[in-house]
Amino acid sequence: MNAPFKTDSLPEWRLDDLYADREDPRIAADLALAERKTQELVQLKDQLVAARADAATLGERLDRGIRLYEETTNALWGVGAYASLAASTARNDPAWSKFEADFRARSAQIGAESLFFTLEINALEEAEIEAAMAAHAGAAHWRPWLRRVRLWRPHELSPELERMLVDRGPAVANWGRLFDETLAKLTAQVGEESLTLPEALNRLSDPDGARRKAAGEGLAKALEERSSLLALCLNTLAFEKQVEDRWRKYPTPAAARHIANEVHADAVEALEAAVVEAYPRVSHRYYRLKAKIMGMEALNYWDRNAPLETSAPRTYGWDEARSMVLDSFSALAPKIADTAQSFFAQPWIDARPRAGKQSGAYSHPVTADRHPYVFMNYMGERRDVLTLAHELGHAVHQTLCRPLGTLLADTPLTLAETASIFGEGLVFERLLASATPEERRGLLAGKIEDGLNTVVRQIAFHRFETRFHAARLEGELAPDEIASLFLEVMSESLGPAVTLNEGYEHYWAYVSHFVHSSFYVYAYAFGDLLVRGLMEARRENPEGFAPLYEQLLAGGGTKTYVEALAPFGLNPREKAFWAAGMKQLERLVDEFEALV
Repeated sequence: MNAPFKTDSLPEWRLDDLYADREDPRIAADLALAERKTQELVQLKDQLVAARADAATLGERLDRGIRLYEETTNALWGVGAYASLAASTARNDPAWSKFEADFRARSAQIGAESLFFTLEINALEEAEIEAAMAAHAGAAHWRPWLRRVRLWRPHELSPELERMLVDRGPAVANWGRLFDETLAKLTAQVGEESLTLPEALNRLSDPDGARRKAAGEGLAKALEERSSLLALCLNTLAFEKQVEDRWRKYPTPAAARHIANEVHADAVEALEAAVVEAYPRVSHRYYRLKAKIMGMEALNYWDRNAPLETSAPRTYGWDEARSMVLDSFSALAPKIADTAQSFFAQPWIDARPRAGKQSGAYSHPVTADRHPYVFMNYMGERRDVLTLAHELGHAVHQTLCRPLGTLLADTPLTLAETASIFGEGLVFERLLASATPEERRGLLAGKIEDGLNTVVRQIAFHRFETRFHAARLEGELAPDEIASLFLEVMSESLGPAVTLNEGYEHYWAYVSHFVHSSFYVYAYAFGDLLVRGLMEARRENPEGFAPLYEQLLAGGGTKTYVEALAPFGLNPREKAFWAAGMKQLERLVDEFEALV
């Protein structure tokens, strides 16, 4: 057995360019600034509606109000980012949990004072806002942000009810905090070892089948022991959502997420239908082929991401991963590579796994006047190199749109996953180009599995959420009822060549998106298949693609996903668009089948 990958020298971020520590006086100063700007904004209360007949005055007040709103947002988001970033690497430290919770409560109090502003904007008629933007260039600058605010208009409540929801938000969020802290403290007993959640999940791709099985069963037992508590978190937050959805008159549980994403429900339905229809040709067929290669009638769930090589998989040192990502980005556009390089040159990446650090990976954009930070748990495997590319894609995207300012740079999920998945694709192309014939099969398998995990698995998760929230309308679901729903959708997506052994039914319990961001998961599938369309456009016109791509990233949230993709000749509201993406994934399975 190869020696374990050494993680001691991997980078950890420094957050002192945000704040030095929890006692840094700049934290109090920024919170005071947020309060002061909010009080300036409060002076505009009732002034928008009062000026509705005077387009120029209304335009001036809109511009001034939105600028104050953005200044408040910058101050609050800066402190909030520091609290979240620091706590994410210290989930075993109660002091950081308290700091994060206390900030959340303080932020909600400050934010509640400015709640009137967007409500008053939405009290105006469309013609009045259009006239104000025509009369005042400053107001017209904010058109994309106003467009997004107006999407919520049919679902807003009275100012008193909106204030109540904001005030109680921190208490509701503590259910998510309880979920996170429970998983951060989780240890799975695997033989003589005690593994954290990230370590146990990583072990599921070990080349040794006995080690995979032990990790899978150990993790299943650890999740089962905590399933009652984790189910309570999920049930409680689903009920909270149910009540708010009813008051806001959302037609479906996913409707609020669609609005936040600026995506049409019919586009998501077309995406789901295209993926489900392709299950037999893509996921079912691939796992059947993999089982055959491994000499099995059916894969166990812990074999699903097993490497095909019997020897330990190749590991990639941090410097090697960095070079691979930067070279891949440079082949697309030097500006994108240079932007990514700054994250390696500065202490803006936290890659070292350690006790108390939560699982997962992300790039946190902070605000437009501050740089993003990249978070991951680097274990040296091929998928970690791709994760690094994924998160740096986010970081590049977030950096390129910073000149727009915080409000306009904020990108809906429908486009926010574009650069990240594109970055992964670029690195994979480089890996494949330099592979030996023997390595090619393993790389293709890895790429297909990444696609299945990003598209098929996430659509299965979306279908689980849909069924769970529908069932929750009838009452609280016991852990075994949640498990039954989970098994149903996962079996449907994986097919008969994967055995969902006893214990797998508890694996819903570590998926944090179900608790923190209802119906977030379809964005991964959306982004993956969308990027497949973009990469096809790049193949057809390599020279013309890069400038359009940079414009897409720099546009942040100023365009809808339909508008942003129009220059590439792509229409994501058509089912054929998503089916074409699945066809590309199917062709990879064809190529894999030819090799085996």
